[in-house]
Amino acid sequence: MTEPRHLLVIADSLAFHGPQRPEVLTDPRLYPNVCAAALEAATGRPWRADVVARLGWTARDGWWALTKDPNVATVLAPRADALLLGVGQMDHLSAAVPTYLREGIAYLRPGGLRRRVRSVHQQWGPRVIRATGGRLRQLPQPATDTYLARIVQAVRLLAGDIPVVLLGPSPHSAPAYPSLRHHGPAVGAARRWAAAHRTGFVDLDPIVQPSLDAGTGNPDGMHWSFAVHEGVGTAAAGALLAGLGG
Repeated sequence: MTEPRHLLVIADSLAFHGPQRPEVLTDPRLYPNVCAAALEAATGRPWRADVVARLGWTARDGWWALTKDPNVATVLAPRADALLLGVGQMDHLSAAVPTYLREGIAYLRPGGLRRRVRSVHQQWGPRVIRATGGRLRQLPQPATDTYLARIVQAVRLLAGDIPVVLLGPSPHSAPAYPSLRHHGPAVGAARRWAAAHRTGFVDLDPIVQPSLDAGTGNPDGMHWSFAVHEGVGTAAAGALLAGLGG
């Protein structure tokens, strides 16, 4: 039996969230699995997606996963035959408070205080973003670029010079993040980063925006319909195949 080739996907909740709810990672409708299936069909060899993802992850969290999780560092990364970077989506969203403060809410005790602070943040966050014009990003662009570069360098050290593709920042219409101030500049920065680091690039705007306009995505305005997952996975496979020579 032919051993499967492995697609390492380092991402955020877009990798496992559908139009209604989070789905199990093996759901074939999710873009990592769509991508792996397309690679399998094109190469005639079995492919499997190894997904490392969590809600709200930035490129910094992807780097931490690679360096702090021994399963990722010693099993998933060394056996990777291709790398799909889905982090960077959260980074360009406008923020009401610095990310370390938002993340720190989870550590507040007692539980009642934590729930009250989280409720206040959820209620007032969009208002603060609107009042400030969305100036503050979840993660500054130079930090996003640096952490993406570290991820690629580390995976190439562990797995060799495998093909890498970066998903560009996804457009959104999320009430929780009522600003697109950073979206255009972030897409441009992602293109430049991909060119500088010899990676493929998938522009998500033409794939995601029609679904936003039609209202076919998740009601949260962030997560995608399965038709979008199909489009993203197929586009990512095409970009990876260029690096695989197939």
